[in-house]
Amino acid sequence: MTEPILRVDDLSVRIAGLHILQGVSFTVAPSGVTALVGRNGVGKTTTLRALVGLTPRGGEVTGSARIGAVDALHTPTHRLVRGGLGYVPEDRCVFAGLTVAENLRLAERKGAAPAYDRVYALFPELSKRAKQRAGTLSGGQQQMLAIGRVLLADNRLLLVDEPTKGLAPKVVTEVAEALEAVAEHVPVLLVEQNLAVVRRLARDAVVLAAGRVAWTGAADRLLGEPDLTRALLGVGSAGVPA
Repeated sequence: MTEPILRVDDLSVRIAGLHILQGVSFTVAPSGVTALVGRNGVGKTTTLRALVGLTPRGGEVTGSARIGAVDALHTPTHRLVRGGLGYVPEDRCVFAGLTVAENLRLAERKGAAPAYDRVYALFPELSKRAKQRAGTLSGGQQQMLAIGRVLLADNRLLLVDEPTKGLAPKVVTEVAEALEAVAEHVPVLLVEQNLAVVRRLARDAVVLAAGRVAWTGAADRLLGEPDLTRALLGVGSAGVPA
């Protein structure tokens, strides 16, 4: 049996006295997309930030998270990244005053040849706008840049937080197509509210509710049973609020 690339056990996070995550446990397969889904405010983004070591100062994180043999909760963020962990945050975090090319250059990893061909093949718009300041890009173009940065180097695992949030339908499709291509080569833990995107990309799903894991299983089962989808997510399987 193939070992998971990520194993999370009893992960708890307290921030400013609030118990955000309460004993979360799940695994991520070594290939394909695992979707981390749930209603707003249940701890999805907190889970990703804990895994990459970016919980707010003073936050308390307990439990275990291993990326392969690496203890993620006790390894500095920069070492996780150098070891092949890619993170695309919810708010994209591009450097607005720098050009597209400069944003990408900052993401190059020491000792690894940057894969610009791969990035530009997925997002040709970035090549066309290399000299444009990132702050003047559309939301969709900024998202492409945020994803492109982590793809400059080879990764063992990608954590991608709400990549289609606030994007026009055409751009949602473009981003989904790019992630679909990426997932052929590297496993992805994806936080996503758009269930059509989850249906297209994810093989496995983990549902969070009130800081705990409420359900795990095949994504097509979750989305193929309207009553289950509605009970866990509060929406129909097409993503329309019930």
